[in-house]
Amino acid sequence: MTQTADQGSSRLVRLDAGEGAEVSARAAELGPQALFGLDGEELAEVMVAAGKPRWRGRQLAEAIYSQRVAEISSISTLSKDLREKLVKAGWAVGRPRIAQVFTSVDGTERYLVECAGADRQTVETVWMPEGDDGETGDGSEGEKEDKDGGRWRRATICVSSQVGCAVNCQFCLTAKLGLQRNLSAGEIAGQVVSVLERQGVEVGKERVNLAFMGMGEPFLNYDNFMGAVRLLVKEVGLSPQRMTVSTSGIVPGIERFAGEATEMRPKLAISLNAPNDEVRSELMPINRKWPIEAVMAAVRGVKLRARERVTFEYVLLGGVTDQPSHAREVARLARRTGLPVKVNLIAWNPGPGIAYTMPEAGAVEAFKSVLMAEGIPAYLRRPRGRDIFAACGQLKRTVEG
Repeated sequence: MTQTADQGSSRLVRLDAGEGAEVSARAAELGPQALFGLDGEELAEVMVAAGKPRWRGRQLAEAIYSQRVAEISSISTLSKDLREKLVKAGWAVGRPRIAQVFTSVDGTERYLVECAGADRQTVETVWMPEGDDGETGDGSEGEKEDKDGGRWRRATICVSSQVGCAVNCQFCLTAKLGLQRNLSAGEIAGQVVSVLERQGVEVGKERVNLAFMGMGEPFLNYDNFMGAVRLLVKEVGLSPQRMTVSTSGIVPGIERFAGEATEMRPKLAISLNAPNDEVRSELMPINRKWPIEAVMAAVRGVKLRARERVTFEYVLLGGVTDQPSHAREVARLARRTGLPVKVNLIAWNPGPGIAYTMPEAGAVEAFKSVLMAEGIPAYLRRPRGRDIFAACGQLKRTVEG
């Protein structure tokens, strides 16, 4: 028997003749169950429970993941009677839906995405045509480029893993929400598929990068995060080498991540954001539990692919983390890992109620120059969607923009 992605308990009911009333009553009691979030094997079990052969599960998977069908009634590869049986048993596709869209002057779109569960929680997902250069230098460019003449050469989807966040980084708007709940694997993967559908993306023909850098800390929701990755790789057809997960430094999560098979593992980014433990503990309280050296020790256990680099994300706060002396400390930290690394520099994106300032003009380039002189590859992540609260650190389910 399988488990639903959201409930953690089996709800598969065999649909034998004459049991319709009983099944319908049970479905009404339990409420709809999401098909979206179940993998091919689990969907095969749904079909077996409906009295159909297992191969029908592949049809179901193709409909909801490849064809992006959002309603059972629209799955044309299944008979009308079977569709009605699934609905009576309490099944629904259950993919998160885009409830609101906010469009930036730079083409970025921020989505308020409503989950299909009973609580109707919302999270934020961001679409960046042409990306923000976050993947530059991490080994991705070794793969073939996109077809010429496309609407965009590449794009990035920034994905949330939790409703809110518990890490409480002092410079981030999401921290003000606190942690409300984890997202299921289906709710995480569903953000991606909903955006792919909205943008009409042809998987395998157009280059899309995924950044698990939205609301929440992925490694504090590890099982659901990796469950979503497996769905996106196996069922949707996306490459894990086009995915990057960012963590604030959850050491047990990094250690689990190090044990994942490379064919199913995204690339790793560490939100460093400070040059030493003293400053980092003030900015990121999580550092008091897992200081920088503990994080670095865990990162050393990650076996990298050819040409792959670990990314250090570094937010520059005016007068706090943006000085040349800080850059030299960061360079020393990077060298101590013994791994191929790169540093992504992010000029702090302002938000209401946060008492930091953006770095002064020239400070970002000066910081980058110091790192490069120290032999550390450094890149600037372009701010995208600042005017609609879509930039890094600004996601707070803002309903204007």
